[in-house]
Amino acid sequence: MTDADFLHATRTSYDAMALEYDRRFREELAAKPLDRGLLTAFAELVREGGGGPVADVGCGTGRVTGHLRGLGLDAFGIDLSPGMLAVARRNLPGVRFEEGSMLALDLPDGGLGGLLAWYSTIHVPDEQLPQVFDEFVRVLAPGGHLLLGFQTGDEVLHLTDAWGSGIDLDFRRRQPEWMARLLTGAGLTMMARTVREADTWSDFPEKTPQAFLLARKPIVSGAREDGATN
Repeated sequence: MTDADFLHATRTSYDAMALEYDRRFREELAAKPLDRGLLTAFAELVREGGGGPVADVGCGTGRVTGHLRGLGLDAFGIDLSPGMLAVARRNLPGVRFEEGSMLALDLPDGGLGGLLAWYSTIHVPDEQLPQVFDEFVRVLAPGGHLLLGFQTGDEVLHLTDAWGSGIDLDFRRRQPEWMARLLTGAGLTMMARTVREADTWSDFPEKTPQAFLLARKPIVSGAREDGATN
């Protein structure tokens, strides 16, 4: 699949289901205290690292962007889908939301104190993930933090319907160890790898365990954070 194919399928699919997605998932984070705890830790680390803007890449309807702002971060959202962004701007007037691709972020080098990719890399083909992670590293400031969320597994689930709307999306479940190797290969230092079991108790049940990876861009390029050279 080419960049254009993947981007077009993702954009048009989320445009088609934007309103229903917002209706169904607007309150999901309120039902997941462990996920909120990870976001709180991420926010504290960003502040301790000097702060700075935080990009919610693949922000969708902005529900997590708004949560990060409630935690005191200067968070803004980026998404492929104009339909999802329209919902985000309606729900969070005054918050910055931009249309863009994680394959080529329209952001300056080293300008972010933090970057969140909350279940937004799950549609990216495997062969394009290194390009995405290189972009994440490029826009993070030295000492900046990255938090990823995704479903675990080895399957690719293809869906053509979402609540009556026609879509064309691959949902890629991945192993945390493999994702962590890609992040370190891009130049990040791993800080935490967390896997929680699938939620079967809330109003937002899941089918697979959920993984969260927290990483940091080294302050000195090419050296470990303990001061030793590679």
